[in-house]
Amino acid sequence: MTDSRPGPEPDGAAQAPSHARLLPGIEPGPQTVRSFHAILLNTLLANVTSSYLWFGLTFWAYLETRSVLATSIIGGSYMLLVAAASMLFGALVDRHRKKAVMLISSTVTLVTYAAAGLVYLSFPVSRLVDWNGPVFWLFAGVILIGGVVESLRNIALSTCVTLLVPAPERDKANGRVGAVLGIAFMITSVFSGLSIGQLGMGGTLAVAVALTAASLTHLLLIPVPEAVPEFADGDRPTAYDLRATTRTIREVPGLLPLILFATFNNLVGGVFMALMDPYGLTLFSVELWGIVLGVTSLGFVIGGAIVAKFGLGSRPLRALMLVNLVAGFVGVVFTLREWAWLYVVGILAYMCFMPIAEAAEQTILQAVVPFEKQGRVFGFGQMLESGAAPVTAFLIGPIAQYGLIPYLASAEGADRWAWLLGRGEARGIALVFVIAGVLMMIAVVIAMAAPPYRRLSDAYAESVLASSSQ
Repeated sequence: MTDSRPGPEPDGAAQAPSHARLLPGIEPGPQTVRSFHAILLNTLLANVTSSYLWFGLTFWAYLETRSVLATSIIGGSYMLLVAAASMLFGALVDRHRKKAVMLISSTVTLVTYAAAGLVYLSFPVSRLVDWNGPVFWLFAGVILIGGVVESLRNIALSTCVTLLVPAPERDKANGRVGAVLGIAFMITSVFSGLSIGQLGMGGTLAVAVALTAASLTHLLLIPVPEAVPEFADGDRPTAYDLRATTRTIREVPGLLPLILFATFNNLVGGVFMALMDPYGLTLFSVELWGIVLGVTSLGFVIGGAIVAKFGLGSRPLRALMLVNLVAGFVGVVFTLREWAWLYVVGILAYMCFMPIAEAAEQTILQAVVPFEKQGRVFGFGQMLESGAAPVTAFLIGPIAQYGLIPYLASAEGADRWAWLLGRGEARGIALVFVIAGVLMMIAVVIAMAAPPYRRLSDAYAESVLASSSQ
């Protein structure tokens, strides 16, 4: 691969990312920020629609089949397909204008949702709900494809921050992204179950098709003054070009350790994904637990709004580490006693920290990675991080079910750990949370003491300085 940009300086400093390619005569400013806000609103509608249908499918599948295995396969397949497709999606984002990529994503999603509607109308309910037959998996698979392709726009959205928002304001823009994603999660949590209960799967599909069409129409009207991407000879992105992507990441001192750190945190986060619902259902009825999830999802909005208002300061890497340290501490303490209020407060706090950490990571990548390569780097990160949580979720379930939970339920285990965990029905799950939280805190301390932390901090500072002097 040939590259017209100069290589790294001898002292290891990162090169400053090249300017995002707007049309000649246009610089990031109020006009482009308005376009970004319109894209963000459009993404809110698209993400709400995709999550609304996906949650609805999961609820419908369980209610009709009463099979936890069927819903587990659906959920796990989604995460693994997102991971598998992320490198391809990143290459597409780098090769094409960002609005064009979003239009492709919305169009494919609309077609797949409409196709799922045709499948729903073409077969009797008895065949649709037979999860041992091909029709059920055809129906679920078509919706799954639409949901996976919709995730393409999330990579494009991250690069739109770099393209359309002035560098000093990107941390706050990333906070707005986190708040919007939190609002989408909150809306989905409330309305998916209501939709399946009141409208059924057919009505839910019709709403999803209509909203996806509305999102596509709105996106067509948003002006995005981006120039056609240009590449040096041999530098044009190709699908699954892992070698070029990892080379780009290695060019930035400390960036690969940051991505691996985020991946490790997602591995730990898989513990919470797997066991949060079972623990909650020991404290609340299923109806009340749904309300608790809806209320605590406000944490996403609060965390994103904090970043949108105050930013991340001049050291977003330090903010990322400190937020993860506090999140690990919350993971340790929020189930030390079987108190409903402690669990709810802990979940709310944990969800507040997630968008702050995500905004910090995005801000760092947008500063240190050249714009024309950001799609592949974001895709690489999404591949690792999306694949990590399901792996832990699949592993921790059997370990908790057949090991720790029975041990803590025994007289010997309860007596040995009562000093820390108290006594109750779900002390085995609580011990898993404590271990996960401690591991997260240890990882943060090690990361902050390691040389890559200082090198990446220096690379970010030099990139910001280079951008401000141009």
